[in-house]
Amino acid sequence: MSMVTDRSKKIIITLAYISAIVLLATAGFASEGGEGAHHVDSGAQMKDFGWRVFNFAVLVAIIIWSLKKANIKGSLAARQADIEKSLKDAEAARDAAEAKLREYGVKLDQASKEIDELHAAIVREGEQEKARIIAEANTAAEKIVAQAALSAEQETVKARNELRAEAARLAVEIATGKLTGAILKNDHDRFVGEYLDKVVQI
Repeated sequence: MSMVTDRSKKIIITLAYISAIVLLATAGFASEGGEGAHHVDSGAQMKDFGWRVFNFAVLVAIIIWSLKKANIKGSLAARQADIEKSLKDAEAARDAAEAKLREYGVKLDQASKEIDELHAAIVREGEQEKARIIAEANTAAEKIVAQAALSAEQETVKARNELRAEAARLAVEIATGKLTGAILKNDHDRFVGEYLDKVVQI
C-alpha cells in the first residue's frame, strides 16, 4: 500500500513539473507572439491556453483518481489473501469432515458389534428358555407317569384285596357247610378255577 502511495506521489510530482514547463513555454510563446505581431488576438490565445490547462488538469486528476481507485497491487494482494484464506478454510473443513467420517465409522462399527452381541444374547436366552421348557415338560411327564403308575398300583392292590375278600368269604361259607348239598362238584371246581384265574391275572 505504501509502495503504491509513493509511486502516486512520484507521478503527481512529475505531472506537476510537466505542467509548469508547459505553462512557462506557453507564456513565453504568448509574449513572443505579442512582440512580433500585434495583429494576433492575445485574449483568444489566453482563452485557448486556459482550456488547455483545464483539460490537462482534468486529465491529471483522472489519472490520479484512477491510480488511487485501482490500487492494482493492493487488490491483487487482497485477492491472493482471500484465496489463501479460502484454501485454508477448505482444507480445515475437509480435515473436519474426514475426522467426522472416521468418528462415525468407529461409532458404526461399535453399533454393529453391540447389535451382534445383542443378537447372540437373544439366541442364548431363547435356547435357555427352550431347555427350561423341555425340562419342565419332562418333569411334568415324569410326574404324570409316576401318578399313573401309583394309580394303577393302587387299583391293582384294591382289586387284589377285593378278590381276597371274596375268596375268604367263599372259603368261610364252604367251611361252614352252607353250600353243602347246594353246590355240586362241578360248581365247586368252577369256583376254584375262576378264583385261580383271577389270582393269576393279578
